[in-house]
Amino acid sequence: MKNYIAEANANVHLQEGSRVIEQLLVECYIHPGISTKELAKKTFLPVPVATAIKKELIKAGALTQDSGVRCTPEGVTFIEDELGYGGLDKALYQKLMANDFDWKAELSDLLQLLTDIFQQRPQVNVQIDQSKCTVETSMRRAILCLREHALIGKKIICVGDDDLVSISLGFLIKKLFPNIRNQRALITVVDVDERFLQYIRNTAEQEGIEVICRSLDLRQPLPKKLCGQYDCFFTDPPYTLQGMTLFVSRGISALKKEKGLPIFLSYAHKSPDYNLAILRELVRMGLSLREIIPHFNKYEGAQMIGNSGQMIILKTTELTEPIVTCSFEDALYTGEVKRTLRTYQCKQCHGSLLVGIQGEFHTIEDLKNQGCPHCENDTFTLIAKKNA
Repeated sequence: MKNYIAEANANVHLQEGSRVIEQLLVECYIHPGISTKELAKKTFLPVPVATAIKKELIKAGALTQDSGVRCTPEGVTFIEDELGYGGLDKALYQKLMANDFDWKAELSDLLQLLTDIFQQRPQVNVQIDQSKCTVETSMRRAILCLREHALIGKKIICVGDDDLVSISLGFLIKKLFPNIRNQRALITVVDVDERFLQYIRNTAEQEGIEVICRSLDLRQPLPKKLCGQYDCFFTDPPYTLQGMTLFVSRGISALKKEKGLPIFLSYAHKSPDYNLAILRELVRMGLSLREIIPHFNKYEGAQMIGNSGQMIILKTTELTEPIVTCSFEDALYTGEVKRTLRTYQCKQCHGSLLVGIQGEFHTIEDLKNQGCPHCENDTFTLIAKKNA
């Protein structure tokens, strides 16, 4: 079948990437007769750019303009068969896409099912920084994925999933496609904790949800067959700078090499200096900031982080690359970082610096924010570590 998105992208050469063309096409499918001005608003594009995309899709045969913009029969077939929207409950979809909609009432049946599932999940292992997010938080992440156009027909990977986001994603897909048996998303989980992996496998099988589970220690690189395959990823990493950098790096390795792919990073609220260190690492990985939503995530019994955390939505760019590509040797989890004295070497002047409670810098965030005291460079290599 003709690929209208690729054809339009070849002629328009969008800085935003081809995903926005797909989004515009889907908006015409969901809202037949939509105005060009409204298309621009929904896709966050200038009106002239939205107009240029519309014209290319009309020329390609996917759209027509008559009392607004709508899909041709060929365009409808492409969206339903190739993009995976066939059988969609459009009324529910439109409700969930509205930011001010009370989704909890609409999805009360799913929340009740998930409540039973969440109550029986394995106990968290605090030594690897696990914590229990609430049922509402897990489903809120799934709805966010839908609103970012990263759910239907997409390949999604959860880099760690003690929050059972994979199950919430599967439930939401089933709700959106009530009469369709074959799943409209490919969901994969990678985690080091076999207890959670087995629980996700068993739950998915019982509920008729397709989830692929892989047992992986993220200190090691992803297997090649998982690299470059996915449209987005979720991660709620250890709340250390090293943990965040590692988990996001592995997620980037799993993504397709495209601009505009979303990353959903859940993280604790931190101090301004710590947040600066986080943003420094994200920029170094070539990621752009889409949005930060404070108090998006709620947790059970996580007093150390105030029982809540932020959602950081990122987008890939032409410069996106993982920082960590090989095996990871640094301290990773909070307990490890607190008791370890580490020696880092400046990548520019090659000077050695101690990081830890007994070191020159208490944390790697402090070192990176202040820079090397000899040359002011802010990139370092771990060369040794020992228990303090």
